[in-house]
Amino acid sequence: MADRRTLNVVILGVGFLFIFTAFTTCGNIEQTVVKSLENDTFTGSGYHSLGIIYGVFSFANLLAPTVVAVIGPKMTMFLSGLLYSGYIAVFIIPLTWSFYLTSVLTGIGAATLWTAQGQFLVENSEASTINRNTGIFWALLQCSMLFGNVYIYFDWNGRTEIPDSSRRNIFLSLVVISILGTLSFLVLRKSHQEEDMLSEEEGQSLLSTHMTHRTSGAIEDAKSEFRNIAQVLKTKTILLLSPCMAYSGLELSFYSGVYGTCIGATAQFGAAAKGLIGISGIVVGIGEIVGGGLFGLLCKNNRFRRTSVVLLGMVVHFVAFYLIFLNIPDDAPVVFKTTTQKNAYLTPSVSVALLCSFLLGLGDSCFNTQLYSILGCIYAEQSTPAFAIFKFIQSVLAAVAFFYSGYLLLMWQLLLMVILGFTGALCFFMVERMQNISVDLQEY
Repeated sequence: MADRRTLNVVILGVGFLFIFTAFTTCGNIEQTVVKSLENDTFTGSGYHSLGIIYGVFSFANLLAPTVVAVIGPKMTMFLSGLLYSGYIAVFIIPLTWSFYLTSVLTGIGAATLWTAQGQFLVENSEASTINRNTGIFWALLQCSMLFGNVYIYFDWNGRTEIPDSSRRNIFLSLVVISILGTLSFLVLRKSHQEEDMLSEEEGQSLLSTHMTHRTSGAIEDAKSEFRNIAQVLKTKTILLLSPCMAYSGLELSFYSGVYGTCIGATAQFGAAAKGLIGISGIVVGIGEIVGGGLFGLLCKNNRFRRTSVVLLGMVVHFVAFYLIFLNIPDDAPVVFKTTTQKNAYLTPSVSVALLCSFLLGLGDSCFNTQLYSILGCIYAEQSTPAFAIFKFIQSVLAAVAFFYSGYLLLMWQLLLMVILGFTGALCFFMVERMQNISVDLQEY
């Protein structure tokens, strides 16, 4: 039984590795691809598309538990994976209407995919194995930022424009990778021995009754979930943590879609600019992996509190923002052509640009690991609504950021993140301080 559960977790992680190798790479390069299209009839924006995905994702999270309850996590993940694959396939033959339609569908698919993933991971874990299984899954997932971007580097290095033939080859490869990840979900097996032992005839006879009970139960679960979310949303802790959650959404949009576009649009990088988008994505992923592992170990020491990690993340991000402000031209996110017209304050340096990529990933891991930690600690008995609120706030702000990213100059985007990042870190400190006082009073 344990072996089957562990195998399920590994297959789950591999499926997500494949799907998000394709999707993360797509999100990193799509605005650059859109600007390079040799198609006058296409009027879509990569920023707007990602904004739609995160916006729909945030609201679809409220309905996703019902979908998973009705059709089960395995089939939910399979269907959601198909929606991701459809979105990536649009770039092979880009049409404006299909581009935005699949953006909406992918937002729905994202909500159901992650909800199903959480449920399936819990079903295949016990109290003694949940940390190990979560570590296995997230280690595989984080590697998704490496492989696709390596391909982008070797294919785009030395190019000043992205020809249609290169675009089609890239996205055809990404579609195949995404479909392979989606198909891997069909290999997953139920973890409960009594369900495995059912014969085919018994399964068929129980199917209709089981689905009826599932549907009626799902409706009640949905109502209960809404009530729990509303109750948790009113708590002082969630209200104080909201700026930190919101900041995680702004910086998510920046490192996952905007910064790579800025590097690719920097004229001073010359023929290397487009290839650097892939290298930047790889270095961001390395920062995420290093940060996740490092802070997971440090925070086992009570003297190294969560506020220390958040403070470190804020400093790391602020250093990155300042270097980006000096190193990248101000019009890099909004330029209509493929390269910038303005000059940076300093001569743009590839080394500094990639250092900033690493710092963005490292800082993101600081904020996210500690948000998960403090929510899991304070809302141990109400973790589902607490994390649903977190993902909702994060996704809404990510959507907003993607929509303004095509219009605001770089310095204003950086300034917004500095203000919200400082506010979020301060509010996080207040919550942690309240928590420590509460623990001290209980001990007293």
